[in-house]
Amino acid sequence: MQLFGLAVALIVSLVFAPLGSEAQQVAKIPKVGVLEPTPRQHLAPCIFAFQQGLHHLGYVEEQNILVDYRYGEGRPDRLPALARELVQRGPDVLWTHSNPAALALKQATTTLPIVVGVAIDLTAMGLTESLAHPGGNLTGLELRPADLAGKRLQLFKEALPTITRVAILVDPAWTAHTSIPRIIEQEARTLGVQLQRVEARTPADFEAAFAAMDRRKSNALMIMESEVFAAHRQQLQTLALRHRFPSMSYGPHHAEAGSLLAYGADPRDLCERSATFVHKILRGAKPADLPIERADKFPLVINLKTAHMLGVTIPQTFLLRADQVIE
Repeated sequence: MQLFGLAVALIVSLVFAPLGSEAQQVAKIPKVGVLEPTPRQHLAPCIFAFQQGLHHLGYVEEQNILVDYRYGEGRPDRLPALARELVQRGPDVLWTHSNPAALALKQATTTLPIVVGVAIDLTAMGLTESLAHPGGNLTGLELRPADLAGKRLQLFKEALPTITRVAILVDPAWTAHTSIPRIIEQEARTLGVQLQRVEARTPADFEAAFAAMDRRKSNALMIMESEVFAAHRQQLQTLALRHRFPSMSYGPHHAEAGSLLAYGADPRDLCERSATFVHKILRGAKPADLPIERADKFPLVINLKTAHMLGVTIPQTFLLRADQVIE
């Protein structure tokens, strides 16, 4: 009888052992909380690039990684509550892009690891101690749009020597934009260009911004980088064409949307690279020990379709310098 009882116990253990092992494996699937600041229907290019980066590293959603999404719908005021909601759900790592979203996550947790796909001046914002030693629970990658602002203005003038009044569209929600255009005033004087700062926080501000450019008789437009401008780049470029403004933007994604010129890093590249940070953290690395990486490739892109529609001619010598020409 005793042997029979042992046999039954052994059979039961063998039958249910796979279920227990399977449940344990399911419990170990890592979870990433994603705070996407843009609307679902107008997603910034970053989130797709991040998903592609995860895929290249061997991750498949719902199979060996779980991704919990929250969308800010283009409203910065929603980000803090969404960040707290994500934190409460206990992910292994949090991911986002943009300065406001990074700040919202940092305010929501000082312990859960945070990876920022792309932002500007994380250290200046007080989110990290330094580039080499982030020192806390946040790390990631940075654009350098302010660093390149003078170079972009110079390229703009070389491509279109007749421009004399350049409007600069900035997003006042970004701290890095507070120094624009002050930091390039010397370059502007040297080039014989007058600068006009124009602000827009949301797409609802775009029409008024272009009306202000018209009133001040600007004849060219330089667009700084922000997640709002990136997510609604098609709308911006449509307005620029309607108002007959040749535009210089940051990154190839804007040129693809119709900007005459673009010079700067591609946020999609950085966001794809940020998946590696997530991978390292899931394997045990600490954000404090992962140095912040900065953009180091800045392609020059020219959209000749837009040039034809505006009736402007790009010098052949300038065309030869482009990394990409859209025809």
